[in-house]
Amino acid sequence: MTNRIRSILEQLEQTREDLLALSDDIWLSIDHNDGDALDAGVEFKRRYNTKMAEFDTLASELSALVQEFTAIKLDDAENGGSESPLARDRVVRDLDQREPNGIDQDFTFKRPYGFQLGDNAKSGIKSWRRLFELVCFQLAAEHPERFAALPDEPRFTSSRGRPYMTRDPQAVRMPVALPSGVYAEAHMSANGLRDQIKALLDTFGIDRSALRIYLRQDRDAEPNQH
Repeated sequence: MTNRIRSILEQLEQTREDLLALSDDIWLSIDHNDGDALDAGVEFKRRYNTKMAEFDTLASELSALVQEFTAIKLDDAENGGSESPLARDRVVRDLDQREPNGIDQDFTFKRPYGFQLGDNAKSGIKSWRRLFELVCFQLAAEHPERFAALPDEPRFTSSRGRPYMTRDPQAVRMPVALPSGVYAEAHMSANGLRDQIKALLDTFGIDRSALRIYLRQDRDAEPNQH
């Protein structure tokens, strides 16, 4: 039953991320030189985003409720981070068997498995939101004062004034709580979160090539056991 519950939680998270990616995919497929098509696309995007925000909230609340009641956590399968050097070496060997991907790639409809940034390596990651969160936690641990000032950085505010990093969780659609009282917007597709990670690396003066991302393969799927 434990594996079945974990599988359902993972599928819910994957569906959420796929729906966010679908919105980007459809928008890019529209002929932006065709006025009628563009108008229809804008209306679709507006309605889709409204429904997606509602689903995103509901899916996150359902997932949190199930995880709290069952004590089954999506991040239980993760390895690495602050563990012993021996455990870290084991994670690195695991990741080295896979093809590394740079942060500038297109991650639409792809699944993350792990990443390596500096001396930190992490595997067993289930979602782009979680990968983004872990990168943030690492940067916050290494540069606490600078991380605390991220909400004041202009690059973390959209052209329409919507914050990507804030001290007010009510200011974003899907807040992710980070150290130093910072909240990040997580209502984004894989490529949207990718762009936020790029902005973080640039802000902290870290070369983008220092981050290697490893993708999940079919063989990584857990069997649906009872």
